[in-house]
Amino acid sequence: MQLQVGQRIGIVVNGEAAETGAATLAELLAELGYGEAAVATARNGEFGARAARPGPRLAAGDKVEIVAPRQGG
Repeated sequence: MQLQVGQRIGIVVNGEAAETGAATLAELLAELGYGEAAVATARNGEFGARAARPGPRLAAGDKVEIVAPRQGG
């Protein structure tokens, strides 16, 4: 099922329920304010390389993890 303009789906982001109108992981990152930030991502337990983020479409129920690097010890 393709996401229609204005349609929102329910997903899980970093363990919390969320609703999004984003169709891809790249769009989701932009929607959440990450833009081009250096973050690691996984969708349904599979690592998502930066170059692949515009590809696969998000689906209702997807589980997305977004991890930003932190400095410190």
